[in-house]
Amino acid sequence: MTVTDQQFAPPPRPVPPIAARAVDVVKTYGRGQAAVRALDSASVAIAAGEFTAIMGPSGSGKSTLIHALAGLDGIDAGRVFVGDTDLTTLSERERTLLRRERLGFVFQAFNLIPALTAAENIALPLTLAGKRPDPAWMNELVHMLGLQDRLAHRPGQLSGGQQQRVAVGRALIARPELVFADEPTGNLDSRSGAALLAFLREATRTFGQTIVMVTHDAVAAAYADRVVFLADGRIVDELTDPTAEAVLARLAGLDEPVGA
Repeated sequence: MTVTDQQFAPPPRPVPPIAARAVDVVKTYGRGQAAVRALDSASVAIAAGEFTAIMGPSGSGKSTLIHALAGLDGIDAGRVFVGDTDLTTLSERERTLLRRERLGFVFQAFNLIPALTAAENIALPLTLAGKRPDPAWMNELVHMLGLQDRLAHRPGQLSGGQQQRVAVGRALIARPELVFADEPTGNLDSRSGAALLAFLREATRTFGQTIVMVTHDAVAAAYADRVVFLADGRIVDELTDPTAEAVLARLAGLDEPVGA
């Protein structure tokens, strides 16, 4: 490299802080010969402000991993952190408060309250905490989700894609540190799913939101900044700036012995 090259070389990209991490996490279901080790010394770090997808074969531990990261399930060994908070040192009540105050969730089942309007469903996490949504943030969120003319409608009056967008709004309304999404497009048609994934990606770009998504869909994973691959309860690989083709190729390789 010449002196001129050095003068004009771009500065190194800053390393983002870590929003959550799992360290040598073990989770076993069942006992004796029926025991299944869903996570086997799994370690992963989730960068703040990025969209991370988690993939792997059925039974690889994808959902178990995000349940552990979110404090929804206890673990048998290892440590889990949200920011600098070690979840393994918290009581169940403390974990519940942490989830309410610092995390957001989007699931394949929309889990909306049928008797509430779209606006009321979006505001629900704040309502339960005895708070009111910030009007400017609510307005920005609703416009980005394209729900301006649906706020007075109840879930039964909304399409599947609209219901899932309401669920995303509910996950984001309290400005959580992390949002966990478990197969969020599983009940959507391809067009609605693409619109939802585009919004999730935009949320990281515009709001600096940290999102962790479990998916089996390579096209969905390609919307993420990074894809983390699990096999047999362990992290075995990752891709940055993924394409659907690259994701499919790596998934195919997970059927082969690691290191083969």
